[in-house]
Amino acid sequence: MQRKIITTADGSKTIHLPDLDEHYHSKHGAVNEAKHVFIDTGFKHILAKNFFNPLHILEIGFGTGLNAFVTFLEAQKINQNIDYVGVEAYPVSIHEARLMKYPEALSEKENTSIFDDFHESPWEQPFEVKSNFIFTKRKQFFVDINDQNSFDLIYFDAFGARVQPELWTVEIFGKMYNALRPNGVLVTYAAKGSVRRAMQEVGFETERLPGPPGKREMLRATKKDNIGDAN
Repeated sequence: MQRKIITTADGSKTIHLPDLDEHYHSKHGAVNEAKHVFIDTGFKHILAKNFFNPLHILEIGFGTGLNAFVTFLEAQKINQNIDYVGVEAYPVSIHEARLMKYPEALSEKENTSIFDDFHESPWEQPFEVKSNFIFTKRKQFFVDINDQNSFDLIYFDAFGARVQPELWTVEIFGKMYNALRPNGVLVTYAAKGSVRRAMQEVGFETERLPGPPGKREMLRATKKDNIGDAN
């Protein structure tokens, strides 16, 4: 499938799939979206509620590595220990990843080798990006995820429901619910009513929150500790 590099509204780049008319990140700003949805509304939110050593993060749709990289940068600011798992069924090549120029876009050119490490690290094996950041890359279809009570935070960054509706179902969100520990949180850029209802059906408590630039709303879902695992 053809992949085209485009520049988004905040000056950062993303990948456009012309055949699907779908983008890896928001065309209104790839970096701004990552920071708003996953850092401000997910990472900072859950750390404000509790102390984690380490914080266990699951990313659904590792893609270009942007979300992992901005999480790494935030973790360094506060010396937070992170155990990060990125799941991706169709990996982006290191060549394509470098074309994104995310270290440059984030004024972090000195961490270019760190960004490369996310893409060059071995699959299915924990990799020490830095002493406080352990990264594992899994080549896996989302439907095959069967983790149980393993994560504190999920970044749900799959392609949109218009393109891949099978990734936004009760079945998939049941897997996400089971993968989270009690009081764990899932954040996503999506805000469709059908997505929210699927989350609620498996037991999530959901919140509609202001979305990133170009999007009115997004969703945050919490697994409350007084609810049993989804079937």
